[in-house]
Amino acid sequence: MCGIFGDITIRGKQPSIDDAQAIALRDMLTHRGPDGEGIWRHENALLAHRRLAIIDPTPLGAQPMLTPDGRYAITYNGELYNDAEIRSELKERGVQFQSSCDTETLLHAWAQWGIHTFDKLRGMYAFGVYDTKLHTLVLGRDPLGVKPLYYWTGSDEVVFASEPAPIVSHPNVPLAPNWRAVSAYCSTIRCVLGESTLFEGVHAVRPGQAVLIEFDADTPRSKTIHHWKGVAESAPDAIGMDEAADRVWSTLEASVTAHLRSDVPVCALLSGGIDSAATSAIASSHLDHLRTYCAGAATEDTGDDLHIARLVASELGTSHSEAIITRKFFTKRWPEMIAQLGMPLSTPNEVAINAVASRLRADGCLVTISGEGADELLAGYEPPMDAAAEFVRTGGMLNGVEMSGGLHQLLANAWIPPSAKSALFNEPIFAAIDNDRALIEHMESEYRACLDEVGDHAESELAAHLRFQRKVNLTGLLRRLDSSMMLASVEGRTPFADRDVAAAFESLPMSVKYASPEQPDSNGGVIAPARVRTKLALRQACAGKIPEVSINRPKASFPLPFQSWIAEHSQTLRNSPFAREAFTDAAIEIVSSDLSEHWRLGWPMCNIAMWGDRWFG
Repeated sequence: MCGIFGDITIRGKQPSIDDAQAIALRDMLTHRGPDGEGIWRHENALLAHRRLAIIDPTPLGAQPMLTPDGRYAITYNGELYNDAEIRSELKERGVQFQSSCDTETLLHAWAQWGIHTFDKLRGMYAFGVYDTKLHTLVLGRDPLGVKPLYYWTGSDEVVFASEPAPIVSHPNVPLAPNWRAVSAYCSTIRCVLGESTLFEGVHAVRPGQAVLIEFDADTPRSKTIHHWKGVAESAPDAIGMDEAADRVWSTLEASVTAHLRSDVPVCALLSGGIDSAATSAIASSHLDHLRTYCAGAATEDTGDDLHIARLVASELGTSHSEAIITRKFFTKRWPEMIAQLGMPLSTPNEVAINAVASRLRADGCLVTISGEGADELLAGYEPPMDAAAEFVRTGGMLNGVEMSGGLHQLLANAWIPPSAKSALFNEPIFAAIDNDRALIEHMESEYRACLDEVGDHAESELAAHLRFQRKVNLTGLLRRLDSSMMLASVEGRTPFADRDVAAAFESLPMSVKYASPEQPDSNGGVIAPARVRTKLALRQACAGKIPEVSINRPKASFPLPFQSWIAEHSQTLRNSPFAREAFTDAAIEIVSSDLSEHWRLGWPMCNIAMWGDRWFG
């Protein structure tokens, strides 16, 4: 796991930054790679790297790495979970390896198969590979979006990195807020809107996509390649619950096993919910003395994460530790993280994730597995699924208004709805966001794509809403995990958010994932709803394999009482120059007067204020 950076210009020109500048930009990613660094120049290309050594920590795994003939150079961030299989195939083709590092595997695979390499990769990855013969750069990102990748294209230059900060700190990259994305963040608390970021002109490579850029003309020419979208869902009667449960467990067990490959200590996050309990149980069957970790606020509630995680850890026999988050720590660490990352936080949980990552890193663990992905693949969010089911049942109605599925997803889950933006933003900013047209069009486009992908069957509309959660919500959660973990120089692995797992789970019918609140019985009446109606196949699969307390535990979205804690920042908006530029005086005063009461407004507004002051204040 690493931090990557690159600067490529058109043929005949050299990168506009010298080595000292390149090193300074690269080293803004030191938290992502404290174990080594490298830089490579060739004519019009510059690649740089910060290394977190996980597989083959010897110098043989150093980057940037070149093929023996010098044609291809790569800077890579990630892990390949089918490394052994790809290596075996390459060895049959006569490839000789110098290390056991998966960077070398990916590099030789690219030399053999080029763009078709994506079809073979199972893992989390973001990389830039430069072809010195054809003068092309390919920026690639894994199918689920576990690892981030950003880039900027100028008139004769492309700059890319693992995080936006080195890009916008480049002397040739203009620094300006993208107000459309700022407004989208206020509604979704997501820092990326499709390919757009909060910085004007800085784009994100989307999950399952690659960007091919040619440098043999007067200006860089690029095209986007889709290398993974997902699979269609089975018909409702194609598979029963027992078979689905068996498939879920066997698929998850294989994935967790693959995710444990490491040359450094591996641990697991354990919140006490079914997802982390399942991954921890499988991991503990493969690793001696597995260490598990939980973060949360100390309370007297015996049903909170900390209490339940202790019970689960005791039954699993793991060595369990905790990171206790206090009000004082939260209010201090929140702005610190924004200053260090150069980006707003998405959910308040990022503070807890970063704290637990720092704790396990201090204990000598550099890799941890986590449960992200189960909810978006197996319908784990009950209120959003119920809202989507009701929307489908009523023929596309929300609060008596007919609308598209994408608009429903936006309005049903918005922190700040588009209708409130005229009172939120100052007039020049409100004019710039154009009534949130970019946000609405993005949501509607994503939903239409999801509907096309899931197939044509009786449950396709509801399945499209779940697919939407995977493509939009999960991508944001994975960015949250990556940024919070890597800030502490820890690699977070997600066995659920995996290409093979997604393909297997998304092929299952909705009937084995989710049950609507009311189901007709044989007499035309309704039966009482089940106590738990989400992740049905996973719950059945886990019976007898993990502690019962985890199997039917309700989902807890925000384990920290941040709604009351954010009151400590009641002056943040009043004192922020960027907030005064962006938000109306009335909005600032209303929210600042009682931040805890107006937390759905206050959380995104304070994050934007802290971020804006960091760069533009």
